[in-house]
Amino acid sequence: MAGMRTVEELLALAPDLYDITVFGAEPHGNYNRILLSPVLAGEKSVDDIMLNTREWYDANGITLHAGDPVVDIDRRRRIVRARSGLEVRYDRLLIATGSKPFIIPVPGHELPGVLAFRDIADVEGMLEAARNHQRAVVIGGGLLGLEAANGLAKQGMEVTVVHVTDALMNQQLDKPAAQLLQRALEARGLKFMLEAQTTEIVGPDRVSAVRFKDGTDAFTEISADLVVMTAGVRPNIELARSAGLHCERAIVVDDTLQSYDPRVYAVGECVQHRRATFGLVAPIWEQAKVCAAHLAGAGHRRYVQQASPTRLKVTGIELYSVGDFMGGEGSEDLVLRDARRGVYKRLVLDGPRLTGAVLYGDVQDGPWYFDLIQRGADISAMRHTLLFGPALAA
Repeated sequence: MAGMRTVEELLALAPDLYDITVFGAEPHGNYNRILLSPVLAGEKSVDDIMLNTREWYDANGITLHAGDPVVDIDRRRRIVRARSGLEVRYDRLLIATGSKPFIIPVPGHELPGVLAFRDIADVEGMLEAARNHQRAVVIGGGLLGLEAANGLAKQGMEVTVVHVTDALMNQQLDKPAAQLLQRALEARGLKFMLEAQTTEIVGPDRVSAVRFKDGTDAFTEISADLVVMTAGVRPNIELARSAGLHCERAIVVDDTLQSYDPRVYAVGECVQHRRATFGLVAPIWEQAKVCAAHLAGAGHRRYVQQASPTRLKVTGIELYSVGDFMGGEGSEDLVLRDARRGVYKRLVLDGPRLTGAVLYGDVQDGPWYFDLIQRGADISAMRHTLLFGPALAA
């Protein structure tokens, strides 16, 4: 998504400046990974989430080598070599290798039936498991894990989510919102094991159970025909590192998305900008705009990090969080709870500024709160009506 968004922006600015060649590991054109969850849930098809078809590449004069990833970059000769042996010279190189799922290295993690949730092949594997098996365990109660669990449940599987902390989506939600979310998902038939650390995936020939240690240090085992790992991702930087590019947690880039080699750019989940790495769409789209402008020779733009909201893509559950929603010393909370309607709002103030928001059940004012945070607006005059949205605040 990141690489081809950059190409789209470049074509809009300077359509004839470069001969463009694209290499990709997957055997398709680019697609919207954010919509893999609706594909798993049966709400969309693979064709629905394709962003650019092969015809689009042809129409724009772009050479596409799908299913043939680059395995070597010779920066001295300015040549990339693909797995097939094909070599292509470059004047400018854009690396957008994204991230790889973190597979917890417990005994049994390589057994058949253990999958990540990262690409179309993973979704196809989960759908195949749902057709032939009954019990699934999802390891990781973050955004991706809950979307995977919901999708598998909609495919008819019995799903248990195993999470290492005592609250779901603990990086995006405070505890009251996490508890509301858990109750809503339990009402859909999902089961949860919190404060549980996975210790082993049991085989021998295919996954049959997951063994973990719970909060009391006792060991528990639950049956499983499918295990989905959603315990985080790591920037995919092996190719860049082997080429001698400067990497820390990810490929280090400057404000124009250039690496330490001025002929090599990088965007997306594989980059590190001012010590930060990225996993949400909004900042990556901004990176694409800045990088394309620089590649087009209109390099007056600079990438500036900004907060991005989090939304859960589970049908019928409305959830929105943004900014520093946990607060700190000297911060204040404004909280609204409406148990009957299933609505929870928490706004975090630092003096006259709104710094964070968590919304559950009623998220329509989320973009307005986001705008107030982005602008650093003084909310003193509307403090008493802030929880009730822009109409009353105005």
